[in-house]
Amino acid sequence: MADYSKHKIEELEGICLLFDREHQANTAASKISDWCVELGAQAYLNISIVSYQEKLLVQVTASPDLKTLTPDHDTLNLNMRLGLDTLNSPEQLDLEIVLCLARAPIAYCFPSVQELQAAVRVRHFAVDAARRTELAFNPDGYERPQECWTYDESSGFLLRPGVDMVDALIKTTQPEVSGEQLYTFSCGRAAEYIMLLAIAQELKANNPLLYKALEKQWQTRALLADDFNDAFIFEIGSLEHPLPMRFYVPGSRLWFRNPDSRSADVEGFEGSWVVYHGNGEFCNLWERAKPFNLSDKCLEIYHWRDGVFFDASGAIKMNEDIVREKVLQSKQTPAQAKQIIERMMRYRDVRGVYAEGGCIDASRDVVRWVCPGTSDLVLEA
Repeated sequence: MADYSKHKIEELEGICLLFDREHQANTAASKISDWCVELGAQAYLNISIVSYQEKLLVQVTASPDLKTLTPDHDTLNLNMRLGLDTLNSPEQLDLEIVLCLARAPIAYCFPSVQELQAAVRVRHFAVDAARRTELAFNPDGYERPQECWTYDESSGFLLRPGVDMVDALIKTTQPEVSGEQLYTFSCGRAAEYIMLLAIAQELKANNPLLYKALEKQWQTRALLADDFNDAFIFEIGSLEHPLPMRFYVPGSRLWFRNPDSRSADVEGFEGSWVVYHGNGEFCNLWERAKPFNLSDKCLEIYHWRDGVFFDASGAIKMNEDIVREKVLQSKQTPAQAKQIIERMMRYRDVRGVYAEGGCIDASRDVVRWVCPGTSDLVLEA
């Protein structure tokens, strides 16, 4: 397993690149500066070169203006404060991504400018995919386009030989391409497919050899759950060093935990995996036209406790109609909604504990490096 520590420097902030030689650092800083001018980001960023642990550190951090726009690292309202239209402007989405990375209280580290720019593209692809994804919720779902996938009980859904992986993932998750067919997924598997699509799109365009290896992997064995995380993901932040509760970067896969032990026993309601769109919005995997804001997500997960029932066989189930009714009632009573949101806006308890914690995770998922020569994706094939 790769050393995750090289991806972050917890005592530093923003975007960091480490180099052995002065000319490498100067070249990188110049490239980043030119890129920031293209994005219109220069007024919001500081770019510096300093010595750090016997290396030269190129660091991109928030300017005083950006810090004013994001008090306490709150990036949820950055779009509104800058007047960005990231839904219709790809360039402004990239700008939001870069500014949020630069505002990070724990440094995101890259070995090259190429990896930094690839990371922004992967996040952009993830946002685009999350906005287009709509699926049918079923934690035990086994529906996929048969022309793209075969199913093996021990290996999962396998990519058919000769089928392009990007095309298969798009057809599986995006009903505007699949002919309005909604395939069945759990939220965890759906979020994996979104991130996998973003990675595959970047590899297909800029690292074709690794893209072929990725396709071969899914022709042999699907990497799911912990295997998926080990292959593609590292984490920024921890319960010991938590990220601010309102710090989010577009293109991040996120986990909101259900802090209620009883409703968490219902399969599929242990928590909620989503992808952050930016603009204060989180994807709604089941109704793409109705993304969540943070308050809505807190209310939904809180009211799962009200939808629990037992069917005729004694199995624990969830009545989502009741959940929707309870959420609506809470929204119509601002004092009640405020109380619920304050209860949920706490860091989650550790695994297996249901005490005073809320639904907010202390960490954020980040995709590993993907460029030729520096990628550390871990594939079996």
